[in-house]
Amino acid sequence: MFKRKTLCTGLFAIVLPLASQQSRHLEMVPAESRAADRTVTLPAELDAFLQAEIEARVSGYVEQVLVDRGSDVKRGQLLVVLSAPELAAETAAAKSAFHEAEAEESQSEAQVAAVQSTYDRLQEAAKTPGAIAGNELIQQEKHLEAAKSVVLSRRSAVRAAQERLAAAKATEAYLRVTAPFDGKITDRYVHPGFMVPAGGHVALLKLQQISRLRLTVPVPETYVGHIVRGASVSFHIAAQPGKNYSAKISRIASALDPQNRTMMVELDAYNRDGTLAPGMYPTVDWPVSSAQPLLVVPSTSVVTTTERTFVIASLNGKAHWIDVRKGPAFGDQVAIRGGVKPGEKVVKRASDEIREGTPIP
Repeated sequence: MFKRKTLCTGLFAIVLPLASQQSRHLEMVPAESRAADRTVTLPAELDAFLQAEIEARVSGYVEQVLVDRGSDVKRGQLLVVLSAPELAAETAAAKSAFHEAEAEESQSEAQVAAVQSTYDRLQEAAKTPGAIAGNELIQQEKHLEAAKSVVLSRRSAVRAAQERLAAAKATEAYLRVTAPFDGKITDRYVHPGFMVPAGGHVALLKLQQISRLRLTVPVPETYVGHIVRGASVSFHIAAQPGKNYSAKISRIASALDPQNRTMMVELDAYNRDGTLAPGMYPTVDWPVSSAQPLLVVPSTSVVTTTERTFVIASLNGKAHWIDVRKGPAFGDQVAIRGGVKPGEKVVKRASDEIREGTPIP
């Protein structure tokens, strides 16, 4: 009998502190309504707006490299000079063939003039009966037509020779490698004496336009409805802590990547002070807005189990579980949607140990 009383007293002593501890920690806080306009932090990547691996279109030895890594260049500026004597020989041969074709054209035109003169005299003499034989004028006319055909042929040969000469000159001009756009040389791969092989894709230099950059942001599916073309977005880089940069939304993929459920959005960022560089990974303050205000509670107020997500409110002085859906987080608060009204109080530090119907003081 004495042992049973001792056991009951011990159990009562354990339950009483637990009950008092539970009551002491059931702090109630109101659900707050806040504006839906906000920003979320998204990762991004900076790329050159234009970039190209500069290659030679013909084979040859590198004779001169006129720029180096870090050089600023303008469109059309000479970058590399190659040497290929065989191309100069081909140009000289094409020029000689062109001049020869021109000479043959001139000779054929002179022949036409001579035949035309003879034909004109015979035609004048034929006006006098019996002055010339009847078929003599016809034969001379045929000679004139044949001479004119030769002239047309020679002219075609001149045009063909001229095109071959232009092609040879254009090929020889490829020995002088120029910049396709304004930018900065970010890599150099060759030096004088390097042999550029025929038909091989060998990069000589890397050129990037970094005065204007592409800021690529993978926007999660949740936020794609908030993309506004032309809107300005702030971003930051690790190399310049505390400094804000701005870029404008310019190109939208309009399709989700099936692997990660994001949509690629490109923004134009102008690198006015030169502190931005291709390859950087900025963080973007992506704007998100909604027509309806958000209802937020402390993150500790939301309980998630394998079966449901809920908050605990007080109904007639007793715990009442209210199912909710979690939204975006705002520091130590989280947005919720469900049966909770603005201003309604919920348990600040909730858990599934606070069962439905538990008295709440």
